[in-house]
Amino acid sequence: MSELSRAERLQIMLSDDELKALDDWRFLQRMPSRAAAVRELLRRGLLAEGALPHGDRARSQDYGVVNDMGGEAEG
Repeated sequence: MSELSRAERLQIMLSDDELKALDDWRFLQRMPSRAAAVRELLRRGLLAEGALPHGDRARSQDYGVVNDMGGEAEG
């Protein structure tokens, strides 16, 4: 298994409704953590906006934002 390198921390504030929506989505998707759910939603949003190249679908164990296309593997 590849080693993860996540040296940066991002803190966000969410309303109760936003947190409930995140948790509900996370549990429906069987995400292992809130952080994994946020990374997956961020990845999907960036793909939808064309900010990331469309590659092969990530495996269920890959919850990174950037695929292993540019040398920066997340997941």
